[in-house]
Amino acid sequence: MFQGIQKAIWPITGALLGSLVMTFGLNMFLIPNKIASGGVSGLGVILFHTFNIPVGLTILLSNIPLFLAAGKFLGMKFVVRSLAGTFFLSVLVEILAFLPILTTDLLLASIYGGIILGIGLGIVFRSGGSTGGTALAAQLIKYFFGLSTGQGLLGIDFVIIALAGLVFNAELAMYALISLFVTSKVIDLVQEGLGFSKACYIISDKGPEISRAILTDLDRGVTVLKGEGGFSGREKNILLCVVSQAEVSNLKNIVWNIDPDSFFIISNVHEVLGEGFHRP
Repeated sequence: MFQGIQKAIWPITGALLGSLVMTFGLNMFLIPNKIASGGVSGLGVILFHTFNIPVGLTILLSNIPLFLAAGKFLGMKFVVRSLAGTFFLSVLVEILAFLPILTTDLLLASIYGGIILGIGLGIVFRSGGSTGGTALAAQLIKYFFGLSTGQGLLGIDFVIIALAGLVFNAELAMYALISLFVTSKVIDLVQEGLGFSKACYIISDKGPEISRAILTDLDRGVTVLKGEGGFSGREKNILLCVVSQAEVSNLKNIVWNIDPDSFFIISNVHEVLGEGFHRP
């Protein structure tokens, strides 16, 4: 029962916290410096400085037709996921409009505004929620025109930034692109974390000994993949092991002490879920 309550509360809590963080980025950096970095909030920045329409009102009113269309064509699950985030963001942007402007330097505003916006969006997405807006619009574009969600998002953001370039100037549009890029990278960082791991592929004739040593000394699991030498045609075992960055040196020592002639491939892994790493 407790887990059920937790699952119900967490998306709303995440939407509230993420929207609050996004509000700091918007009110302290992006809105006052006319940086419309895509999305419905970017459209709100344009309308605020052009017609003095509150950004929160633009966010709320823009989502109403999107909610109606999404509910009709995509199903209510898309609407439910976005309701809390849309409401919290539109209200908090107006309630906290008094927040001080921390910089008028456009580069600093675009970078730090993008970072804070990305952290907020990452929290919302990680909690299983959404702030509606372009995410819903991209789903509708996918439904009607067959474009991928990523292509739809990119197209919408490009249109909004291009509109900012026409309404404001080309320089502000370029700063908006910087902010959009920073936001997208920070969203990935929040969702995947900083703990990059390493996937290690080991090709050796002493696979069983290496496998036992990794299990014993590193307490890491090993998966044996079947391969075949392209030149020799001989069957070979390929050991796959995922370790943290701190364990890479120990893994190399284990392998090379057993088989100095082994072939070793190490690649970056951005997210690992399961036993010994993050739980899903």
